[in-house]
Amino acid sequence: MAPTRTIALGIGAAAVLGAAAAIRLRPDDSSAAGDDASRAPVTVRWHESDTLDAGEPLAKLLQRHHLSRDDATAVLAAATALDDRHVPAGLVVDVDGNRRLGIASPAAAVTLHLSPDRLLHFTRQGTKWVAEDERITWTVDTVVARGVVHHNLYEAVDEGAGALLPAKSARAELAWAIADVYEYRIDMSRELQDGDRVRVVFERGRSPKGGVRVGDVIAAGVERNGRELQAYRYVPKGSTRAEYYDESGHSLRAAFLRAPLSFRRISSVFGLRKHPILGEWRAHKGTDYAANAGTPVRAIGDGTVIFAGTKNGFGNTIEVRHPNGYVTRYGHLRGFASGVRPGLHVQMGKTIGYVGMTGLATAPHLHFEVLVGGVQRDPRLALKASQGMPLARADQPAFARVQRLAAAELEQSAGNLRGASGSP
Repeated sequence: MAPTRTIALGIGAAAVLGAAAAIRLRPDDSSAAGDDASRAPVTVRWHESDTLDAGEPLAKLLQRHHLSRDDATAVLAAATALDDRHVPAGLVVDVDGNRRLGIASPAAAVTLHLSPDRLLHFTRQGTKWVAEDERITWTVDTVVARGVVHHNLYEAVDEGAGALLPAKSARAELAWAIADVYEYRIDMSRELQDGDRVRVVFERGRSPKGGVRVGDVIAAGVERNGRELQAYRYVPKGSTRAEYYDESGHSLRAAFLRAPLSFRRISSVFGLRKHPILGEWRAHKGTDYAANAGTPVRAIGDGTVIFAGTKNGFGNTIEVRHPNGYVTRYGHLRGFASGVRPGLHVQMGKTIGYVGMTGLATAPHLHFEVLVGGVQRDPRLALKASQGMPLARADQPAFARVQRLAAAELEQSAGNLRGASGSP
């Protein structure tokens, strides 16, 4: 990835004083001394940031940023808490230094962003590098945001949470979190329309250095066509896993996920379209989801693989049989997940293949179909779920208390609801 560089200029005050102190003044040398001081070197403070590419050695990245091979080796040797053979792609690396104009100066400090909670700092001390492991304590508060859909969920979140989450990446995280809450009920990539409304109560983490991240969604509401589906986070008794329930305590879980990909942009909808290769209008019995090649494709429900191979214009295709006469079809795949073959039982959410452009496809995307009793159906209608299972009677009083508090918070104006607490 192309590195970014920031350079700041400033007068090295210590260097100026040191230079002046080192000059022996004679009565007739005052003007010369002044000239020497005015020519004192200017200190350059620079900062560069880069991201580790897939398969790239960390030492190679460091050498791109003013570290010699020996320095890069010394940094890795000092990183006793890090196995450089298993450093993940996408790791953010900061490199800082100070130098004087006209005088070569290598890097003086390196920082590895190991996680949102942990930084690994390296500073040069003579010929050695010293490592310091910094654990970041985040403070957590509870906030509410609300927005109106104009084109998609991302824009609604940008509108509603811009002041709460200044970083666009954090707002994208919130959009993904909302989509996950409703993944059994609403396909956010194709079922939202202009004028729909979204509101959400969520935990926000803030670091001492100004970082912001999204925590748990406490409650949410998505209004479509004047009807709102609310969601409340609750951990049932005897469980350690939180689930989401509507206001009456019925689970949002269903027999099928609403989409075979995690929240992604859709490139076309069910109906007639002009085929991009054949150039003729034909019924498009399914949905195309645009996504990068290699994006995991998941089974939308429990079932058995009945086909995994090449099928006409669909290219590499998988078909899964589900209960009650449902069959789902996944086409244009780059390849299949390990072990996927006819007869394999798969669980909801399991990765079965990867987005590609095999068959009659001009760009990477997933072609998805639902068949009921052998007849192709619009996935939006075929996958529409009935009300979920209710909470056990023993959970209902506790859920009612949680739901009342969260519902009141959903009604509040956008902003902070509850004060900050520490988070490890």
